[in-house]
Amino acid sequence: MPLTVMNIVLADDDEDDRLLFDEAISEIDVKTKLSLFNDGKALMDYLVLPDTILPEIVFLDLNMPIKNGMQCLKEIRANDKLNELCVAIYSTSSSEEDIENTFVNGANVYINKPNSFSALKKAIDKVLKINWQYHTSALNRDNFLLRL
Repeated sequence: MPLTVMNIVLADDDEDDRLLFDEAISEIDVKTKLSLFNDGKALMDYLVLPDTILPEIVFLDLNMPIKNGMQCLKEIRANDKLNELCVAIYSTSSSEEDIENTFVNGANVYINKPNSFSALKKAIDKVLKINWQYHTSALNRDNFLLRL
């Protein structure tokens, strides 16, 4: 049986964060194809292309230039082609307001950017192994914020 490859997208304007994420995901025992974008506009332009293979999970930084993560989240949820996508907010912000706003606007999980490489690997691994169909049907504020 062929290994299925998980198509993952990360939109983050911080180059170091993108590189760390790429490195961490390559060390996880889930086969992935990672596409990186350095702002929300580039991400959204890519997602709406007619021949784009939609990702299983979109990791979205909140604070990006041109188009921020919240704008992307709202566009994704408002688009019939994209509204089923799993969206993981991936942010340095731990403000209750940001967490609440992304929850209300339909994000699937909220990850505070971990401060160590091993914690980052653990967070990505955990998100990639969530059974999203079950998880999203049982989504509530208690399981929205990813706890490591």
